Amino acid sequence: MTEGNFVDYVKLFISSGNGGKGSIHLHREKYITKGGPDGGDGGRGGHVIARGNPNLWTLYTFKFKKHFSAGHGEHGSKNRSSGAQGEDIYIDVPLGTLIKNTETDEVITEITAKGQEVILLEGGLGGRGNWHFKSSTRQTPRYAQPGIKGRELQLTLELKVLADVGLVGFPNAGKSTLLAALTSAKPKIADYEFTTLKPNLGIVEYRDYRSFVMADIPGIIEGAAQGKGLGHYFLRHIERNAVLLYLIPADAADIKKEFDILRNELIAFNPELIDKNFMIALSKCDLLDDELNSEYALEMKEAFGDIPHLMISSVSQMGMMELKDALWRLINEE
Repeated sequence: MTEGNFVDYVKLFISSGNGGKGSIHLHREKYITKGGPDGGDGGRGGHVIARGNPNLWTLYTFKFKKHFSAGHGEHGSKNRSSGAQGEDIYIDVPLGTLIKNTETDEVITEITAKGQEVILLEGGLGGRGNWHFKSSTRQTPRYAQPGIKGRELQLTLELKVLADVGLVGFPNAGKSTLLAALTSAKPKIADYEFTTLKPNLGIVEYRDYRSFVMADIPGIIEGAAQGKGLGHYFLRHIERNAVLLYLIPADAADIKKEFDILRNELIAFNPELIDKNFMIALSKCDLLDDELNSEYALEMKEAFGDIPHLMISSVSQMGMMELKDALWRLINEE
């Protein structure tokens, strides 16, 4: 999946169907000249329904279609025949999609399960036919209810990436390089900060034909929880990952301090993130010689203690299998 095809924020305009009119009809047959009212009810207008589709990964399909209208209900007819209901329209969205009212910014729903359906707008009710209004004093009512009109709404869809493992780190920490090394994804890789501006997803192949999904989240900087450096835009993608992998480059000035900044930014954005399983990986270890490798291993042990941690290199493939094993254990604990 290329970065340009990853669409995670769109606005849509939806409208539900109008209800059909009730019928004004008086029953007439041969030898029955005054059969009384028999106008049927109008059909209900179509609903607009959001539906979770696990085969979708982004909101890319809405890049080209932004208006969705449900069908109108048909009018009632004679012999108390009700009009057909308007056709419901389904909007398939990827799992992890947040749906908001654009005007009020109110959250309408969040789609997180396969096949989950939520009615976003109900269709208008059909009007009642004139046979409902007959009485002993009004035996031939010549009026019926009009159908209720459908409603219109502008929606904002925000996708929070749903993955097993989310990569968290400062810009240029080697997240995209790691994703490319472990999966067949081809993220943009370059030696400058904020190379990645949208999440990239890849499937990591594991032992015995098992696999898990990894997400490369754009780099976070200090102050991201307050919106600095598009912080809110990036951080929301971390909420739906089962396990977090903090990636700290071997050339960082202070490994422990860098981890603490990343951790604090996530917790400031959403305190619930403190409960997620996580581990730490020191990346770019191909830059270290044997002596430095030993020193850094000791420093990692002193800094992180019992927190799962590894030293890896995406370029030389150092520690790649151990990393997969450790992540698989964390995912299954989750």
